[in-house]
Amino acid sequence: MNSDRPFEVALGREEASERSFLSQVYIWMAMALGLTGIVSAWVALNPSLLMAFARNGFLLFFLVIAQLGLVFWLSSQIMNLSVMTATVGFSIYATLNGVLFSSIFLMYTGASIASTFFVTAGTFGIVSIYGYTAKQDLTSVGSFCFMGLIGIILASIVNWFFKSPALYWIITYAGVAIFVGLTAYDTQRLKQLHHQGFSSSDTMKKIALLGALRLYLDFINLFLLLLRVMGRRR
Repeated sequence: MNSDRPFEVALGREEASERSFLSQVYIWMAMALGLTGIVSAWVALNPSLLMAFARNGFLLFFLVIAQLGLVFWLSSQIMNLSVMTATVGFSIYATLNGVLFSSIFLMYTGASIASTFFVTAGTFGIVSIYGYTAKQDLTSVGSFCFMGLIGIILASIVNWFFKSPALYWIITYAGVAIFVGLTAYDTQRLKQLHHQGFSSSDTMKKIALLGALRLYLDFINLFLLLLRVMGRRR
């Protein structure tokens, strides 16, 4: 009798469980991206609605605040929410993003938006695979990228006043590098969370939703930064 057989069976179950968990994460992320894209395209195809959002500063400010509030709420309270409530919150966030991102159709051509999306998807996929398969611990990379993210947020606020083209491009390219690093780290972190185990199936679903939110944010920010570089302005 092969004494390694029980171990191989257990390993196979662990790998199957891991793939199932990560599949949930990527399905939720893809659905959120699809919802954002549909809402964004729908608003862009209604010129009067698009201009109403673009010209109403108070409404845009409200949408941004609501968007940020949803992210912080989901990130901090998801374990205290039901799966349905967390799902609805994530869907509302993706919808608000679609409304806000519709303005990119005023600034960039549709062809350049589409090509940038595919470049972002390819880059994200490659980096996510690297994060999943990497043997080295990427915690230090994640910490460095998080500090870098705070830095570019502060630099962006400063540059909002000074309008420096040089600083604008430094922020853009640094931001691309930061979100590439965060994508790899977040993917590996999800794998590590699965290895730690979940107390229930609902807990696993909530962690999958939270992971989808983080990867969604990585993708969206990477896309917007690459659009600065690759987008063709109207």
